Amino acid sequence: MKRIKLFQLWVFLILTLGITHAQEANSLKLSGELFTDQRFLLKSPNDWAWNENRLTLNLEKSTDNAKFYSEVWLRNIGLPNIHSSSDLYNKGIIDPYNLEVREAYVQLNGFLTKNLDVAIGRQRIVWGTADKLNPTDNLNPLDLEDILDFGRRRGSDAINLNYYLNNDFSLQGIFIPFFQPANMPVGIFANALNPAMDLPQGMVLKSFSDTVLMPQYNLGESLTAGLKFKGFAKGVDFSLSYVWGRDGLPFATRNTFIPVDAFGGTKINSQLSFARTHIIGADLATSIAGIGFWAEAAAFIPDENIIMTNDLSAFYPLSSVHVTQDSLILDKSKPYIKFVVGGDYNFSEGSYLNLQYMHGFIHERGAENLNDYFFLRYEKKFFNEKLKVAPIGGGFIVTDWNNIKDNYALVYMPEIAYKATIDSEITVSTTIFGGKGDNLFSNLKDYNMFMCKLKYSF
Repeated sequence: MKRIKLFQLWVFLILTLGITHAQEANSLKLSGELFTDQRFLLKSPNDWAWNENRLTLNLEKSTDNAKFYSEVWLRNIGLPNIHSSSDLYNKGIIDPYNLEVREAYVQLNGFLTKNLDVAIGRQRIVWGTADKLNPTDNLNPLDLEDILDFGRRRGSDAINLNYYLNNDFSLQGIFIPFFQPANMPVGIFANALNPAMDLPQGMVLKSFSDTVLMPQYNLGESLTAGLKFKGFAKGVDFSLSYVWGRDGLPFATRNTFIPVDAFGGTKINSQLSFARTHIIGADLATSIAGIGFWAEAAAFIPDENIIMTNDLSAFYPLSSVHVTQDSLILDKSKPYIKFVVGGDYNFSEGSYLNLQYMHGFIHERGAENLNDYFFLRYEKKFFNEKLKVAPIGGGFIVTDWNNIKDNYALVYMPEIAYKATIDSEITVSTTIFGGKGDNLFSNLKDYNMFMCKLKYSF
């Protein structure tokens, strides 16, 4: 742990010295922001829900044939997690922080031929035309740390090739040698994506453990590759894409049930693995009479059937064979499709409207498990755009159209933002969850919260 923190400190010092030298030599552009995000629950006793203080540093240098870019986060995040007096000697527990290199790459323009650009290093490769939630955006791993920060992903170490056929059409090829899984929600959202566990009648869960089976770090097991054709014709931006990679959220492929007492008490060990998947995508965006429109869809095709095996052999010690039950989670012969359609419009008096419909959220897999999401946001600016009020914001989710009243969720997120100066903005908002049934957002109805954020850009 001490070595890791020392390494992070050295990285930060090197970046700081590099920034100072760059400013003196006038060779690099420095930009960034200071961001603080504080939240507490509306339900008494108003527990603190989120504490994040983030310094973002961006470095960029461009020449005629090359570009360097990096983004680094230095953060104080989370609340002290103290359990014993020994923790009081650990400053990393009392005042938790981390350093994260979000992006750091070099782009070479006109590499080998004037029509080819190549970017090498850690980079965020954004695919899709929808607003934040993009079914075709599957190259970078999901960053689910903050479940309310829709669409956030981490950078990947990649080779990114762009070949320009002409001014309107291009081909993009992506090679990512190392598989990176999604990082899961933290804090009060830690269990938001964990599915409910149904046990056979008579069993009582006493303990649970799991083992994650990571793919081997070689080209056959760990490589992610993508190909994209992009074009512009008759006022429409469009693309066709293909990704050969792994689902960043693991599947439970084997559960071992072990009895611990004579009253049905059971402990479970689950093996989790990441499925190899083919993803075929398409998207388009255009504007008609000042209204922006977009549509995006992706078909997910497992490389092989995903089967979950429940091993009950421990309940039958006299049996000479393993007692197992198999269930098919995903059928490779039955692709499932996620899609988004939406639009937005800026009114002349300073208001803005955004509407999106999405079928299939980021954690949903299998055609029968894809739910419907309707997102709406209306905002209006006042006082030369210094004040922005969004009285309508949030979403409505339906998980069963045959019984909506018992299978829905509602998220309401009104917001007020004020630009105190040209470089700083203060935002206050609330998030209200409601609904019935077993779905992501209705399960958060005990976590209604108030949020206050400050962002200073430089």
